[in-house]
Amino acid sequence: MVLLTGGGTGGHLFPALALAEELRKRGHAVFYLGSQEGLEARLLPQTPIPHALIPAGKLDRSAFRPKEALKLLQGLRGAWRVLREHPPKAVLSTGGYAGFPGAFLAGLKGIPLLLHEQNAKLGLAIQALSPWAKGLALSVPADLPPGLGKKARVLGYPVREVRYPQAEAKARLGFDPQKPLLLVLGGSQGSLELNEKLPPLLKPLGLSVLHQVGERWVERYRFLETEDYRIAGFLDAPLAMSAADLLLSRAGAGTLAEAAFHRLPALLFPLPPSLDGGAQAANARAYQKAGGAELGEYERLPGQVASLLERREAYQRGMARLSPEGAAGRIADWLEEFL
Repeated sequence: MVLLTGGGTGGHLFPALALAEELRKRGHAVFYLGSQEGLEARLLPQTPIPHALIPAGKLDRSAFRPKEALKLLQGLRGAWRVLREHPPKAVLSTGGYAGFPGAFLAGLKGIPLLLHEQNAKLGLAIQALSPWAKGLALSVPADLPPGLGKKARVLGYPVREVRYPQAEAKARLGFDPQKPLLLVLGGSQGSLELNEKLPPLLKPLGLSVLHQVGERWVERYRFLETEDYRIAGFLDAPLAMSAADLLLSRAGAGTLAEAAFHRLPALLFPLPPSLDGGAQAANARAYQKAGGAELGEYERLPGQVASLLERREAYQRGMARLSPEGAAGRIADWLEEFL
C-alpha cells in the first residue's frame, strides 16, 4: 500500500489526487492522509480513495504560534495511529502543513519517502522533510543545496491532461473563434487586485476577455460584463485554457502547470513574497526563463499584451519546455522503485 499525504490547499491536494488515480490504475492500493481543516476534508469523501483526516498545525515562517504547535502534536499522534493501522510500503508527500506529520513519522520509521514540490522554491514542509526523503520530485527546475540536488528529478506537476481544439473551445464558451481571447485568472478564489486593476486596462483593447473573478466576487463585478468581456466565478480550466490565446494570472504552481500543458503564453502577476515566502515570484521567474511568460506591468500592459500575442508561437514553445505532460506516470514510476 502507498500512503499519500499532503493538502490544506488545492495546490498540494490536486497533484496527490492525480497520482492516486495513476497508482490505482496500476493496481496499487492507496490510502490518503489529510488535514481536518484542508480542502481535502471536503473533496476526499467524494472519491473512492480510503482516507483519514487529522489535525495539522500550520508551519509559520515568521512566528511561533502555540495553537498551531498543539495541532501539530495532535497531528503527529493521529498520523502515528494511521501508520500503525495502515502500514505503507512507501509514502509520498506533496507538502503543505497537511503533508508533514505522516511523512515525518514515515521517515523516522525508515519507510521509503518520496517528496513532490509544486513550486520553484521549496516550501517549509518539504524543506523539513528532505533529510529523510529518498527522492524529491520537482515540478520545475529549482535552486537546491548540492546534497538535496543529488536526489532530485524534474518530473512535472500532474494536471488533467485534457485538450480541446481552440476554435471548438472558443465556440463552446460563446466567443468568436477568429478573435484573440485573453484569460484572466486569480487562483481558485479569485484575486481582488487583478479584479480591480485589469478590467480598465483590458476593455479598451477590443479583444475578447474571459475573467474568473472568484465565486465570492461574481455579483460585485457583474457590471463588467459585455459581449466581449465575460466574468465567471469558477472556470473549467482545460476548456478555458484550450480556448485562450494569452493568460493573465497570478503565478500559482497549478495554474502555470496547466498553462504549460496547453502551451498558453502568460503575463504573470505573482503574489508579494511577504504573503507566500516568494514561491510565486520564483515560479514566475522559472517560466520567464523558459521563454513562456513575462512579468506583467500594469503601466505597460497594453503593449505587453500586443507583444505576446504578436510573438505567441515563440512563447508557446517556451511553455512547452515546462509542459507537465505525463508527470503522474513519471512520479508513479519512481515511487514503484521503492515498492
